[in-house]
Amino acid sequence: GDRMWHFAVSVFLVELYGNSLLLTAVYGLVVAGSVLLLGALIGDWVDKNSRLKVAQTSLVVQNSSVILCGVILMIIFLFKTQLLTLYHGWLLTLCYILVITIANIANLASTATAITIQRDWIVVVAGEDRSKLADMNATIRRIDQLTNILAPMAVGQIMTFGSPMIGCGFISGWNLMSMCVEYLLLWKVYQKTPTLARKSAKVEASELKQLNVKKESDTKPAEGVQLIIEKDVTGFEPQQEKEVGCAAQIAEPFITFRDGWVAYYNQPVFLAGMGLAFLYMTVLGFDCITTGYAYTQGLSGSVLSLLMGASAVTGIMGTVAFTWLRRKCGLIRTGLISGVAQFACLILCAISVFMPGSPLDLTVSPFADISARLFENEPLPTIASPEPEMIFATGMPNLLNGSIAPANSDPEMSPEPVPLISVSLLFAGVIAARVGLWSFDLTVTQLLQENVIESERGIINGVQNSMNYLLDLLHFIMVILAPNPEAFGLLVLISVSFVAMGHIMYFRFAQKSLGKQLFVCHTPDPKANPDSSPPGNTSTV
Repeated sequence: GDRMWHFAVSVFLVELYGNSLLLTAVYGLVVAGSVLLLGALIGDWVDKNSRLKVAQTSLVVQNSSVILCGVILMIIFLFKTQLLTLYHGWLLTLCYILVITIANIANLASTATAITIQRDWIVVVAGEDRSKLADMNATIRRIDQLTNILAPMAVGQIMTFGSPMIGCGFISGWNLMSMCVEYLLLWKVYQKTPTLARKSAKVEASELKQLNVKKESDTKPAEGVQLIIEKDVTGFEPQQEKEVGCAAQIAEPFITFRDGWVAYYNQPVFLAGMGLAFLYMTVLGFDCITTGYAYTQGLSGSVLSLLMGASAVTGIMGTVAFTWLRRKCGLIRTGLISGVAQFACLILCAISVFMPGSPLDLTVSPFADISARLFENEPLPTIASPEPEMIFATGMPNLLNGSIAPANSDPEMSPEPVPLISVSLLFAGVIAARVGLWSFDLTVTQLLQENVIESERGIINGVQNSMNYLLDLLHFIMVILAPNPEAFGLLVLISVSFVAMGHIMYFRFAQKSLGKQLFVCHTPDPKANPDSSPPGNTSTV
């Protein structure tokens, strides 16, 4: 259900706003800004509450928000003509704001679910076996990619041969059913893994026992991690003394935000996390921006769903490559090889910008669209097509009118093959790069799992999500400033440069960790005792 929503929400926003990416970019901006500001607080909430409570609460909030959003969108699709005439269209603008707000709440709940399940539960279930942890990470990612194949295909076909309104109803109904199934599955896993329950009791009732854990030094963490423990332990008693004070309660979220970012900076895998975050400063993915761009260039929802399915297949190939490379070359070297592979594939995207059929036109000001909105003081609904009823009756074809005239003009056949050259190269690069991308993502994920202490797992991963969304926020700001398809080529070139910078940061981390042995690819001993080396060096296993 979550994958259905992520695919469909960008298409719904393009449908509502017309042939522009502006509303989709605003939605992405709100989502990225919220996680940026609240990521550390969400992670801290995950750390301080029982695992079952966190998982169940975030699951219910996420699915309920998606269901409510689907219902509101159905109402907008049904009564958009009437809403346009009320209060000069500002009532429809208010509906847009409501949809984006509720969808943002769903994304925050999804972030909490991802932190607790993929960064905490899985580590506890795997125990001390790092090879098992790597296999479980890859398996979860394969399941995620399979849903990327099935969910967009289902929704895309429904929207193409049905209507956006039917798509909203289908997604709402599916999320209602999947919420019940996921809730029961979480409860079953929790019951079959006693260590999950024991950890939740310690988090809730034994915060001060971290002093004893530090003195015993059973795990012998790295120096960067020891700084985190000392800082957090000394911070517990003053917080308890000021708990009754109103000023302390107001300042607590800001202190948590600050301490979370400082702790993240002190992590030994800081540069690796930054490298992953820089990959989010890109339009070269199947997010709402790229989906909306392809939509405006003449690709239907059905074609987009097939392309997203193809990207999921290459993503699954990336998870297979990750497990194989880790066994052959070690964890850190796997990230380095994956980064090179991803960047090599993205060169195709840079080439597509200059190919015939590319909408890149430097004579068109990229700021023309946004300046018209600001200086003409037009409300959002006035951007809509002058024939709103036709949009929801035919769906995709009306959006294709900008590039493919539907049987109204004779030269229909001539412009059709021209844009396919550039678009084909663009999506070929994006799809092929998913192999290296997901292998690199799994590498950094396991580095965080192995090198972050258990009591700080939530907040550190929350800050990592904030870093990811900070760079994601920048790319949405770029699209808001230059939402025209003619400027998309510039965004592609900027995206490739940021991906290169991210992998340079990871190379620096790998060079610091392995030194001269960075390029010595050898097969690690799979039978090595996982507790025999400190966390800072475990990534070579």
